[in-house]
Amino acid sequence: MKGLKKAFLLFLTISLVTFSFYSIGLAQEYLTKMTQDKEKWVREDPVGQYWSLMDIGLARPAGVVLGVAGTIPFVLGLPFTIPTGGVGDSFKMFILKPFQFSFTRQFPDGDI
Repeated sequence: MKGLKKAFLLFLTISLVTFSFYSIGLAQEYLTKMTQDKEKWVREDPVGQYWSLMDIGLARPAGVVLGVAGTIPFVLGLPFTIPTGGVGDSFKMFILKPFQFSFTRQFPDGDI
């Protein structure tokens, strides 16, 4: 019975690893289709449109919300940051960076 259990677990592990490589290969093949457009090869990326939609519909509004919500920890941390001189760093981290994320990045941004 132990031999059958070990063989089954070995078979299960090998099949999971094998099929995970197969799906990665299919995704890579799907996203690297190239088309010729006016003597230039262009990559077709159908998923990129959805990432752009997620960027404009979710990520940028979330940056605005986090920038507004960042005022709470910024104000609560002022008694600790004023004596140490870290008010500017605290402001950048809690308020400025979320707003920069929302308003100064290029669109579409592939780094998200």
